[in-house]
Amino acid sequence: MPKAQSDAKSGANAAATPAEDEDFALRSLQQAHAADRRYKASKEELLHFYEQMLLIRRFEEKAGQLYGLGLIGGFCHLYIGQEAVAVGLQSALKGGVDSVITGYRDHGHMLAYGIDPKVIMAELTGRHSGISKGKGGSMHMFSVDHKFYGGHGIVGAQVPLGAGLAFAHKYNEDGGVTLAYFGDGAANQGQVYEAFNMAALWKLPIVFVVENNQYAMGTAVTRGSAETHFYRRGTAFRIPGMQVDGMDVLEVHKAGQIAIDHVRAGNGPVLMELSTYRYRGHSMSDPAKYRSREEVQGVREKRDPIEHAKTELMEMGVSEASLKDVDKRVRAQVAEAADFAESSPEPEMAELYTDVLVERY
Repeated sequence: MPKAQSDAKSGANAAATPAEDEDFALRSLQQAHAADRRYKASKEELLHFYEQMLLIRRFEEKAGQLYGLGLIGGFCHLYIGQEAVAVGLQSALKGGVDSVITGYRDHGHMLAYGIDPKVIMAELTGRHSGISKGKGGSMHMFSVDHKFYGGHGIVGAQVPLGAGLAFAHKYNEDGGVTLAYFGDGAANQGQVYEAFNMAALWKLPIVFVVENNQYAMGTAVTRGSAETHFYRRGTAFRIPGMQVDGMDVLEVHKAGQIAIDHVRAGNGPVLMELSTYRYRGHSMSDPAKYRSREEVQGVREKRDPIEHAKTELMEMGVSEASLKDVDKRVRAQVAEAADFAESSPEPEMAELYTDVLVERY
């Protein structure tokens, strides 16, 4: 073989090696995830994940009931069906160090972060004992103590705010990572890509999380997005992507560990797409006529994250009676939260004038 051809061939081979392939970094996390998809949880760990998901499910069911009774006003977006996303990812965070920001479907994320169900339910019902003194309601809850920064009603607006939180972590050198959640509908917002670009340029410690529940407000992703593989959306900004089954809490947790470890090591942002499904309408006022009952029931029967975890627990030797006891305990906790909310007073009129402006600059 002529030397020129030999050199060209060896050069081509060299270009295919991970060390010199400039696109390898964009694929490496997905490959690591594909090689070991599920977290090997102990019985105790999986039982904890199960209880957390069940708490979100029962809490949201109760919130739906209170909305129907007129005790919750305004908008209310339930998280039923998506529980494995918040529980799987947030259990991979460092409490008191890392921060979370999300959109208006936020109750589940707060519960997964260990915030008291009583103050969340009180906020939903507009009571003074709520986490935002009853002034935020369903969509605008906030807890600086827990590093939970909302609850945002403007579609996609939380993404650049999340980049700002990540910038603060990097500036303060506190070792923290930000999780910034948004939906498949928000994925087409321009501000999302501005945030991607800045986060990549500055190597900010942030994981962008697309909760792809297939329908945005009521339009199927195939009708609203030209590129429906959302984990690829960061490629133009050199952000590695990961595609994850968002209905499997152990797969979510494992993928979360891979992404968060990568970001915490100073490698810049990661984009995760969690394929999930909401059983209820976009909000409580949505009749969800854009999909069939058979479709929803099919997902419930075949992919439900709580039933999946329950089956695995029983295979690990946990009795059905023990799991019923967990459900009873969770139902009692949710009932207590509802009673607390209903018996709590509404905010005083003077609260209209507090928390409006920052008076010191």
